[in-house]
Amino acid sequence: MTPPNLPFHTVVRSPDTSGIAEAAALIAQGLPVAVPTETVYGLAADATNGEAVARIYAAKGRPAFNPLIVHVASLAEAERIACFNDVARHLASAFWPGPLTMVLPLAPDSAVAPLVTAGLRTVAIRMPSHPAIRALFAACGRPLAAPSANASGLTSPTRADHVLRSLAGRIPMVLDAGPTMAGLESTIVAPRSDGITLLRPGPVTAEALAGISGLPIGRKQDASISAPGQMASHYAPSKPLRLNAVEAREGEWLLGFGTVQGHATLSATGDLIEAAARLFALLHEADQGDSVEIAVAPIPAEGIGVAINDRLARAAAPH
Repeated sequence: MTPPNLPFHTVVRSPDTSGIAEAAALIAQGLPVAVPTETVYGLAADATNGEAVARIYAAKGRPAFNPLIVHVASLAEAERIACFNDVARHLASAFWPGPLTMVLPLAPDSAVAPLVTAGLRTVAIRMPSHPAIRALFAACGRPLAAPSANASGLTSPTRADHVLRSLAGRIPMVLDAGPTMAGLESTIVAPRSDGITLLRPGPVTAEALAGISGLPIGRKQDASISAPGQMASHYAPSKPLRLNAVEAREGEWLLGFGTVQGHATLSATGDLIEAAARLFALLHEADQGDSVEIAVAPIPAEGIGVAINDRLARAAAPH
């Protein structure tokens, strides 16, 4: 039963034909729906409808200066929203559909609601590969603004029950397709003719970007918000989080990796891909346990380990 101060009884549906049709009908009404992507579950609404986008912010409690990613079904649709340079087209050819978001100049005649970009002259855009959100594209015929489907600042959801934990009663529907594959949010880049700026590390690594583009990969140097996922405190469990732990202190739940054994492990074999896929699910598990604090073993800062460490550092930041 929905608590009296919340607007919805949140239903969970399979992303089959009827579930997708029901979700598309809700989106047509200007309501947000949680849907899986290959990275994490997203809270999707019509990116061209300002009121619908406002309902995403309201459901998440998200600061309005934090922009959203627009998800599209095709490159042609993306080019109606953003201005693509040659480097961006090359990256799209190599990594779309998939977990790469590009921050590009907003097209002059873009139909995206201004609230999506949080007043910036750029837009973050991605073409996801997960069949559930691609079926939703086909059914609703709209680009979808879709940040992670959780209360703002908390641990991102990789399963439908994670979504319900923080958004039950705040949204009308969750499409449940089981655990997501990548388990980390998309890589975000700003491509230019002379180089690529990495705004948020993710499943597409800096090495992969350099190998495909032949361009230098830089990191953003200032603290301004130019893309989603850049707030200093983000992805956080409700309990204090200690990093680079090799053993648990009293009252801690230790999340192990490789030779560091814990109450659970990101990967006993030290596989960073497995660790990325398990990270948010295990942080959710730790957050629900009896421990008063959480500790995480050291993670190598290589490949996708850079993205894992980025999420952990933000999760451990004061909030």
